[in-house]
This record gives sequence, structure tokens and C-alpha cells, in this order.
Amino acid sequence: MASKKMLKVTQTGSPIRRPQDQRATLIGLGLNKMNRTRELEDTPSVRGMIRKVRHMVKVEEV
Repeated sequence: MASKKMLKVTQTGSPIRRPQDQRATLIGLGLNKMNRTRELEDTPSVRGMIRKVRHMVKVEEV
């Protein structure tokens, strides 16, 4: 069985003065505070969410 790819996503930017949809996307990723890190499965939906807030997050493959 192949192991699933994982992404390590860290919030580096503040959601202050950002559109509400970008704030909601960060919360959806589990990132609502600065420097918080989550390991998420690499799926097209997660990639799309990361693309929307790419200016506020750092992404690494695990």
C-alpha cells in the first residue's frame, strides 16, 4: 500500500486586513494564528486552498 503524500503548511502572514474568504480559508486549513503548523494530506482541494492564501503560508513536502 502506497503511503499518502503529506504537506507541512505553516502560516507566516497575518490575516489582518485580508478579505473574509482568505481568513476563512486559513481557518479551513487549521491555521488561524501566526506560525501555526499543520500536516495535511496532499489533495487537489487542499492544494487549491493553499493556492488561495499562498502569500500567507509556507509549504513543505513531508
